[in-house]
Parts: sequence; structure tokens; C-alpha cells
Amino acid sequence: MSAANKPVIAVLGAGSWGTALAVLIAHNGYHTLLWGHDPARMAQLGHARENTRYLPGVRFPDNLLIREDLLATAQEATNILLVVPSHAFRATLEAIGTHLAPAAVVAWATKGLEPATGRLLSQVATDVLGATRAIGVISGPTFAREVAQGLPTAVTVAARDLATADVIARWVHSDRVRVYTSADMVGVELGGAIKNVLAIATGISDGLGLGANARAALITRGLAEMRRLIEALGGQPETVMGLAGIGDLVLTCTDNQSRNRQVGLALGKGRKLQVTLGEIGQVAEGVAAAREVRGLARRHKVEMPITEQVCRVLFDEVAPQAAVEALLSREPRKET
Repeated sequence: MSAANKPVIAVLGAGSWGTALAVLIAHNGYHTLLWGHDPARMAQLGHARENTRYLPGVRFPDNLLIREDLLATAQEATNILLVVPSHAFRATLEAIGTHLAPAAVVAWATKGLEPATGRLLSQVATDVLGATRAIGVISGPTFAREVAQGLPTAVTVAARDLATADVIARWVHSDRVRVYTSADMVGVELGGAIKNVLAIATGISDGLGLGANARAALITRGLAEMRRLIEALGGQPETVMGLAGIGDLVLTCTDNQSRNRQVGLALGKGRKLQVTLGEIGQVAEGVAAAREVRGLARRHKVEMPITEQVCRVLFDEVAPQAAVEALLSREPRKET
């Protein structure tokens, strides 16, 4: 397909990940629009032709255009990719829903659950857009700067049907980005949400100086928690062992580019949560997701002790060391 005949992809959300995906999609030859909620900020991006705040030095391709009007952007686009925080997901869909082309595919790269309801974002999208709208999710072990710089990356694209997943995959597939497709939206979405909670846990452990052994144990037992909840909600075990499961979990728990790991590190060193979030300056989805993941686990009677202790530290002012001791004091049991 020539560039002139390729669809227009609108990326909604101009943080580091949204910007990186917009750059990738534009490099793939698509006419690409990038919208963010702050008009003044978007004007600055348009003038500088780079996101100097989040991805300094990554220049925008000529076919990446900046937009300040959300509704006009939705009307101009053939397809939509949302990269807004989970707390803004429903409101953004509600704003654009009646302005979408009938055949528009709506995908997202947000990793989280809807705050206060614990609903998967695919459930939210269906609520707002209807059951017939083609939807999908991009997930996997990805740091924005590495994607924007063209470093090798692999991702998973999940949709209700593989034909839709294939459409979305073409937006991001390149000689540097390997894409795998899946029909397990539940597993892919939950994996992306749970791994952020577990990254906070491993960050706390490392912030306390508990060492590599403890980190490995948390990742391994965290993976078991992820599997139990995904399977309880109808997801597939194969997804847990893939890019959107163990792949994203290992990346987020072990590299300091992870905002959620940064939160845990700061908590383990005695820093206050709100101060830490302000210093990071971007949304750490694991904080909101922790409460919702715990709620899902309790409703489905799934044991998730690491998640429980993360919530105690985040929301109940339990000292990180006390949370670790609570995990260690659990009775011996068969490994499952």
C-alpha cells in the first residue's frame, strides 16, 4: 500500500509512550496525528518538532502532525490509538464516540484498569462504543524511549478477532518492531495491569536493599499471582508466558526506566508516595491498578498476597519492611 493510500492514524495522548508510538507509526509511512489534552503543550510540540519534555532529541517525521482539537482529530482520522491514562480512558472515548468513522478501528496502548470499577478497558470500550466496534490493545515489554530510538522491540496486539489484530499490528510492525497477535484480550489486558503492581513490589524490595534473591522470588511468585487471576477471568495460560505476561513483568520489575519500579524504590527508601509521584511527573499506572487488581482478586476469590501487601503500603500506610515481613511469615506451602 502506498503512503498516499494508507489510513490516517490518530494517536490520542502525547506522553512519552503516545509520542513514541506516533513516531513509530509515522516512520512506518502512515499519515499520523498526535493529540494531547493541553493545547499550549501541543503547540510547543508542533513548534519544536519533538517532545522536549519526555523524549528530547527524538525528532518528529514530516508526516507526524500535531493536533490541539480532539473532536476534529477524531473526525480526520481513519483509525484511533488511545494512549491516555486509564483514568481518562472512558471520558476520551465518550468525547470522540459519535465522531468516529463507521469502520474506524479503535485500539489502545494504555496498561491499566478503570479506576473505581476495576473494569477491563475492553469492557469500557464496549460500554461506550458498542459491541460491534473493532477494538484491540497493544501491550508487551516496551519502554518509550527505546521504541522511539528504533531499538529492537517485540509487542503483542490482541483483539476479539485476529483480523482486527492484524490491522493494528500493521500500524506498528517494522524492521525493528516484531509483532505477535492474539485473541486473548483478557489475558493481555490483565497482564499489562498486574505487572505494574508487581513492579512496585520489586522496587520496594530493592529500595530496602533486600537483594537479587528477593527480587527473583517476587517476580516468580508474582507471575503465579498473574496467572491465577488471568485464568480466573477467562484468560489463557499461554498469554501469561508470553510478551504481555512474563516478558513485560521481567522488564518492568528489573529496569529503572519503569515508573512503577521507581515508585517502589522510593517507597522502600522511605519517601512519601505523593512526593514521589510528583517527582516522576507522569502517571504510574500501578498505583491505581493495585486497588483494582486487589478488588478483582477478592471478588473472584484469587489469592494474591504480593498485591495485598503492595496495597497495604500504598493505601494503609503500612511500612514497607512490615509488608515484607508479612509475606515472609506466611506458612510454607506447596509451590503451584
